[in-house]
Amino acid sequence: MTSLRIIVAGAGGRMGAANIAAVAAHDGVELVGALDRAGSAAIGKDAGTLAGIEALGVPVTDDASALLDKTDAIIDFTAPAASVALARLAAEKGLVHIIGTTGCSEADDAAIAASGSAGARIVKSGNFSPGMVALTALVEKAARALSDYDVEILEMHHNKKVDAPSGTALMLGEAAAQGRNIALKDHSVRVRDGHTGPREAGTIGFATLRGGNVIGDHMVILAGPSERIELNHRAQDRTIYANGAIKAVRWAAGQQPGLYSMADVLGLSD
Repeated sequence: MTSLRIIVAGAGGRMGAANIAAVAAHDGVELVGALDRAGSAAIGKDAGTLAGIEALGVPVTDDASALLDKTDAIIDFTAPAASVALARLAAEKGLVHIIGTTGCSEADDAAIAASGSAGARIVKSGNFSPGMVALTALVEKAARALSDYDVEILEMHHNKKVDAPSGTALMLGEAAAQGRNIALKDHSVRVRDGHTGPREAGTIGFATLRGGNVIGDHMVILAGPSERIELNHRAQDRTIYANGAIKAVRWAAGQQPGLYSMADVLGLSD
């Protein structure tokens, strides 16, 4: 069986390293390229060495176009502008594009969706952990069943994370909003400060914590008049996200062009 050839973007970052190590550890996939932004200290270094494993003979480059003719898939946990650009290239070549980038605007998401329509097979998710994707499905059901309970989402990440709330927190918020048939953008509360008055019924609140080297903690609270339900997920190793990305690559390789989610990969979409 021919291995799926994979490029990892963001090779110099934490998730880039985890994704490189995961590709090297799994059968049926092969690392054929590693990308990072122009000027990165990772450029020219061996991808395996950067990931803390044996050298793989794959140098990190900032030239995506030089790699696209020899790959089947891109795993991309980078930044919104980079993901939009890579999605366009993936569409041109008919590639699988796995996107774990967070902080995308509505315009970014629209551009990525357009690339799916134009020929790329894209799986985009705020979180590639199978456990978190399953939890998201539970949040949607709980929010629907407990429609009069207040929903609050708490997340904590390491002190280098640049976007807030996290993509996972927003994914959980979207699930709660979908369960209640409302638009999250019209009902979310991102900041509370000063004399805010009583909580507005029907809103979905977010609280963001940053510190240390926390990989990712998330809690969804459904607070009713006489009880409180707390749904928790704590990531203990970035390997869970990288392994999920590999699963998504394998699944997407057999799909038609389009934009998919990890819920599709796991068979959890309604």
